[in-house]
Amino acid sequence: MKDSPLPDDASVDDGRPDRVERVLRTLGKSDLDEVEVNPGQDVGRVSIVHGSSAQVIWCDHDGLEQVSTCQYATNLNLRPVAGDWVALRDQYVVSVLTRRNALRRPDPNLRDVQILAANLDLVLLVVPIDRGLNVRMLERFAVMAFDSGARPLVVLTKADGTSDATALEIQTELAVPGVDILTTSSLSGEGIEQLRQLLHEGVTAVMLGASGAGKTSLLNALEGSDEATLSVGSSGEGRHATTTRKLYRLSSGGVLLDIPGIRLVDLMSGQEGIDETFADITHIAERCRFRDCAHNGDEGCAVEASVMSGKLPASRLKSWRLIQSQLTSQSRRRDPSTAAAKRARRKRSGD
Repeated sequence: MKDSPLPDDASVDDGRPDRVERVLRTLGKSDLDEVEVNPGQDVGRVSIVHGSSAQVIWCDHDGLEQVSTCQYATNLNLRPVAGDWVALRDQYVVSVLTRRNALRRPDPNLRDVQILAANLDLVLLVVPIDRGLNVRMLERFAVMAFDSGARPLVVLTKADGTSDATALEIQTELAVPGVDILTTSSLSGEGIEQLRQLLHEGVTAVMLGASGAGKTSLLNALEGSDEATLSVGSSGEGRHATTTRKLYRLSSGGVLLDIPGIRLVDLMSGQEGIDETFADITHIAERCRFRDCAHNGDEGCAVEASVMSGKLPASRLKSWRLIQSQLTSQSRRRDPSTAAAKRARRKRSGD
């Protein structure tokens, strides 16, 4: 008996789904990413945002990779950022797909939220040590990283510029207990291969650091080049400082997002981000008499007792209080009712 012919509308598996999946894997897709789109749409990942448009790497219906500057549809659900997975139709961004996490900070207007990057596995806290360690900034970066839901990793850079790297590593461990630390030098190559091994296929990382922390040099060292040769954009910045959020595909198989250096670390975080960063205080606080202990003169405070006994550095509690105070203050500024009440009080006091 002869095989019946396929109906005219039957589809034949020609390997296109596999080709699409391979391309998406090179863009950092992991099993945690939801990249399903509607029929007639293509899927891609945002590499650079240009105001009202974005550069997107995407797969066409034949499973072939394309790179396009795409305008936003008028009814777009979210403003995309680097790292977002998006649905395209006729090279318009018609939907930002579900974000599994995001690195965020308060907008400079102190009312809105600024999303720096999305869909992350690893947040590299890039901190130079050639002039000592900026503990306060490192703590704030750690809070941001934990708040994103991605795994933080401290990358100490410019190790060739100090003769006391070991002491600075110990200081880093005290500042962010439980977070892995990797000491690197873009000049000598120290730590570069270890970092490269962490950035394998399926891993999306973002570099978070201050201006001048050595992020671009670190990227160059990872790729063995004097400039960002694997930039998705048509024109890489090479040795220049980063001025926009960009996605790079690395020769190690992973994806790296480079964002501009942060000069002032304003925080926006849930309590979990603080609890993770200050895990030592969180652990001791379990022995406080009151669950809502503020660790500031409260009766039966185990944290203050640990400071008095020398088991907890006073600087740790001071940092914890400063960050809690900053977050409380910013939360009040973002709350319209609280801000209105504050203005009313000022007005009454001036009468």
